Amino acid sequence: MPIDVPADTTLTALTGDAGPISQWTTTFHLALVVVDPFTYESSWILDTAVRILRDFSAADCRCGFLATCSADEARQFLGPYAEELMVFVDPDRSAVAGLGLESLPAFVHVNIRGQVENKAEGWDPDAWRDVAEHLAEVLSWLRPSIPVDDDPMPFAGTPAQG
Repeated sequence: MPIDVPADTTLTALTGDAGPISQWTTTFHLALVVVDPFTYESSWILDTAVRILRDFSAADCRCGFLATCSADEARQFLGPYAEELMVFVDPDRSAVAGLGLESLPAFVHVNIRGQVENKAEGWDPDAWRDVAEHLAEVLSWLRPSIPVDDDPMPFAGTPAQG
């Protein structure tokens, strides 16, 4: 069952453009991987996250990262991926709270009504696959393979509020 995201939850793009989550989901679903650049766990999942987001990037959704840091820190952590994919920054973690996350990294599907349709927290390949399967079904798209041989072993995430 979808979970309503508070209407005042703001997403701030790496470019500085900011708006309520409803602005970012007017036409397209959001597929976000939420990371904390100051933890090993988020760095361990980076290549896997990029692979998954690339698979959905041609579908009718916006794909990208939500990083719990400043724009400069996000660029440093994501490197060239910051130019390839949409990136939102959330240094005060208010968007993370609005999405109802307790553990990072996380894979979150926000629907066009601005609701969390599905999410997976920590690196639980089965849970991430469930999110990807549901998103693919909603978008009439093929889901990426999760996990693949190069993906890390499952691990618990770190507290979403730091």
